[in-house]
Amino acid sequence: MNDGIFCSGQAAIFRLVAEAIADMAPSCGFTGPDLPARDIYDQCVRCGLCLPTCPTYVETLVETSSPRGRIALIKAVSEGHLDITSPGFVHQMSECLDCRACEAVCPSGVEYGQLLETARTQVQRALGKRAPWHVRMLRTITIGGLFRNYRLMRVAAALLRFYQRSGLQALLRRSGLLKALKLADLEALTPPISTRFFIPRDQHWASHAERRATVFMHVGCIMHVAFADVNAATVRMMQRVGCDVIAPSTQGCCGAIAVHAGELESGRELAKRNIIAFEQSKADFYLINAAGCGSTLKEYGRLFEEVPEWRERAARFSAAVRDITEFLDAMGLPPGMGWKEMVVTYQEPCHLVHAQRISAAPRHLLNQIPGLILREMAESSLCCGSAGIYNITEPEMAQQLQRRKIENALRVEPEIIVTANPGCALQLASGLRAAGRNIEVKHIVELLDEAYARAEAS
Repeated sequence: MNDGIFCSGQAAIFRLVAEAIADMAPSCGFTGPDLPARDIYDQCVRCGLCLPTCPTYVETLVETSSPRGRIALIKAVSEGHLDITSPGFVHQMSECLDCRACEAVCPSGVEYGQLLETARTQVQRALGKRAPWHVRMLRTITIGGLFRNYRLMRVAAALLRFYQRSGLQALLRRSGLLKALKLADLEALTPPISTRFFIPRDQHWASHAERRATVFMHVGCIMHVAFADVNAATVRMMQRVGCDVIAPSTQGCCGAIAVHAGELESGRELAKRNIIAFEQSKADFYLINAAGCGSTLKEYGRLFEEVPEWRERAARFSAAVRDITEFLDAMGLPPGMGWKEMVVTYQEPCHLVHAQRISAAPRHLLNQIPGLILREMAESSLCCGSAGIYNITEPEMAQQLQRRKIENALRVEPEIIVTANPGCALQLASGLRAAGRNIEVKHIVELLDEAYARAEAS
């Protein structure tokens, strides 16, 4: 194909979209702080390389459901051609998973995530008080309550654990009441709550080898109540590679849910708490085992770019953040893992592979486990449909992507599906149950910890 004709065709598509949306609604552009920067959306050259990487475009083949189409919408609103409360605009800002796959392939370096998050902030300001009461209540309970206070999170988790283990969950599932109330899909996404929570209480775990660093352990909102075993495995792996581990009680939610939902100020308040906690800890690194959280933690510098008194502190903090997989790979695994033959496939969390650009390290770690056979699934980096609370706010698209991911995984006949993010793990487990398949879903650090435990027990 002639490159000139191709580029002209792409530009024509972009113009048609822009012209179409300009006629959709009366003028009402962005107002107030946190505006999308014009130089960001003007960097888009409409080349279309983002299209095959975008989960929603791959599913719909609709231009406005692509990064290029959404940038055209954002530009139209910013220039006053489209009302920010237009249903089509609001829908597209919500339908996007913010998976950042488009950023990873964009030749112009468009910071699409920044555009989307600031656009969502403006939509929330415009529509927040007009949203249905149950939507406002859900945001208040989650963003304003559970994710701001670990104690409240643990209370809610304890109630959920009672529901799951008292027999009430099994009873309701058999009764058909959940389906009648249209709550079955939502209830299926609830995580199995850990027997014991991993509560940060200023613990200090000493290295099992010569100390090489001190790491601050971020316990996570969902991780510390539903994936406590993963946190415990993380501590043991850190000790094996020569790290002291601390879990300061002053830490809190990373702010990812708030930022992705358009609550930037709420996200900044949560970020300040973690920055202060890390500074006071005197640790060398800030360690995270949840990819979605890690992406936001590494972007605190950008979050405070326009806040002079916090800009440098945030940048220093972000420079110290490490995902567990990149940290273990950089430190190097010590010898001593036990053998166990198993076939696994790896599902790449979007905010690890696209936002943090970490793809080789997880595979390198997995390939060092004796007996492990890694079979690559198709579209391993295409979003599974979890994306924070996306599977709650956009259930139809989330389920489409979930089915696509499970089908790709099952084709390689794995015994275990491995990932590195709690949201992905829950989405995969839910999809496997729906498909009637009894396949384990595990975090990479769990497999590593189990491999060492086998050798240590022998």
